[in-house]
Amino acid sequence: MNPEHESDQPWTDAADAAGDAAQPGAADTGALADEAAELRDRVLRLQAELENFRKRARREYDDAQRYREIDLLRDLLPVLDNVQRAVEAAEKTDDIESLRAGFRMTAQQIEKLLGSHGCTEIETVGGPFDPAVHDAIQQVAVPGAAAGTVVASASRGYRLHDRVVRPAQVIVAREV
Repeated sequence: MNPEHESDQPWTDAADAAGDAAQPGAADTGALADEAAELRDRVLRLQAELENFRKRARREYDDAQRYREIDLLRDLLPVLDNVQRAVEAAEKTDDIESLRAGFRMTAQQIEKLLGSHGCTEIETVGGPFDPAVHDAIQQVAVPGAAAGTVVASASRGYRLHDRVVRPAQVIVAREV
């Protein structure tokens, strides 16, 4: 074997052929690396976009929670104005009946306002006692009333849609 002439050795020719074949593969590897880098960049951008979306959604949710009562407050302010006018009028007059009428109108305005926001009064007197909506503060013997019937209301109860805001404080009939 002639060391100067390596092409006589079959394993060198195979190695040279493999080296030549590896050259096009190196180009494919470079293209794959570029594509992988591009995909990595897209993933990072999408992750950043998703994180920004989450932050924005959280900020909007927090704002909605913080200012959720604004519509109710806007509706209550005219009622407060009327109460303040009634107080001013009470300081200047001795006409009790007109003051009562003014307070009745203000109470009706408040009830109407609560109703427009889905808040309704819980029915009490004459109905059966319901611990889900009534708070019994006293039991009394009432002739002619069935035991467990609400016979009087100490304070009104209210519900917002289907939830109890405040139970009605009631007096319940007991057996005679």
